[in-house]
Amino acid sequence: MQSAPTHIDPPATRPVAATPIAPGSLGAWILACRPATLTAAIVPVLVGTAVAHLAGTIRIGGAVAALFGALMIQIGTNFANDVFDFEKGADTSTRLGPARATQSGLLTPRQMRRGMMASMLLATLAGVYLAYIAGWPIIAIGIASVLSGIAYTGGPWPLGYHGLGDVFVFVWFGLVAVTGTAFAQLGFVPAVAWFAAIPVGTLATAVLVVNNLRDRSTDATCGKRTLVVRLGRRAGLVEYAALVAIAHLVPIAIAWGLGSAWMLLPVLTLPVGLVLVRGVGRAEGRALNPYLGRTAKLLLANGALMCAALLLCAARG
Repeated sequence: MQSAPTHIDPPATRPVAATPIAPGSLGAWILACRPATLTAAIVPVLVGTAVAHLAGTIRIGGAVAALFGALMIQIGTNFANDVFDFEKGADTSTRLGPARATQSGLLTPRQMRRGMMASMLLATLAGVYLAYIAGWPIIAIGIASVLSGIAYTGGPWPLGYHGLGDVFVFVWFGLVAVTGTAFAQLGFVPAVAWFAAIPVGTLATAVLVVNNLRDRSTDATCGKRTLVVRLGRRAGLVEYAALVAIAHLVPIAIAWGLGSAWMLLPVLTLPVGLVLVRGVGRAEGRALNPYLGRTAKLLLANGALMCAALLLCAARG
């Protein structure tokens, strides 16, 4: 229940509309869920749970509820992005990324809104359980997560259209998601949770930056003023490189603070990160699509190594 997702496109090398998906079918709903984006909801919960194990104990019920709630909010937000971006003109037949369910006619705006509300309701049910075991702070986090998921592209002042997406993703995918998961199991937030949240948040934000680099021309046309639109391509590339660098520097600080070399494990993904920085800097438009998936995989790999490092530190005692 702890993550507040945003609009992150899954990788694609050809339009989804080219595949035989029937309107209103299960395949259409799976497409709308954007499975490739769900790692951004899963990784923070896993890292937060590993932090809880290091600091005390894992509460299986809390971990499962947090994971389910995070996934439902992510899916509900993806539905919201799909319909709101279509209605605002951000998703058209000229988009460089994969086709969207509403834009391609696979689901109607009404169906997508119903799916959004159903997903958020399921997330709320998970939040009720988390609030029962962890108290009122979880209620506040849950309400803010649901509202922010909708407000990212919906409402009278959509955050993603005013250059706030990058900060928003970092705060919610990183700081709130990881520390919230730890709090749900421990009843408090250990200091290491804040540091462990930074690489998760920066790499989740890096996925968004690739998306915004690819779409900067169409975003500018429809009035979607992302940071890349506001500051330009060069600034976006600098931001991407900085995010990857921070994600690999923070584990060094954690290793020093905990006195454990195990915490250097996430640094093993640095060579992959450097390759991605170089590739993103050379690609334009549709050629950036593969780098969305590769950056998401970097987030998953780095997060998995962070979890392993935390668990090994706990085993060391």
